[in-house]
Amino acid sequence: MTDSTAASAARLTGIWQGLYTYAHRPEAVSFVATLIENGNSLSGSTHEPCVGEDCPCDTLYATLLGSRQDSAVAFVKTYDAAGPFFQDPVTYEGALSADGTEIHGFWNIHRRWFGKFLMIRSSGQSATASRKAFERV
Repeated sequence: MTDSTAASAARLTGIWQGLYTYAHRPEAVSFVATLIENGNSLSGSTHEPCVGEDCPCDTLYATLLGSRQDSAVAFVKTYDAAGPFFQDPVTYEGALSADGTEIHGFWNIHRRWFGKFLMIRSSGQSATASRKAFERV
């Protein structure tokens, strides 16, 4: 089985631990995503701590809608009503790793705010190594 075939065979349905960064901030924000894959369609939800000065609450919740084509993964995150700074949808575009355990890529909000993200569904040393590598870049 080739790498692209292995990634295509991996189902995305499950719980993913994630990190995202802003292009202008060094610290990463953690999140948990629940993905449901049905054919090429993706849906799901996230929850994450609210960071920054304009937080309307401690935890932000959002819904996900998107698609997957082979190893290419794309979805839009829409926050639940959480205040004026969380009304715009967030676009995520990434790639599924060959072993189907990681999705990494970029996010943006109307090209004004943007950064990187990493989602991992494995546990153990490979997840720890991936997180450290992500934080160094």
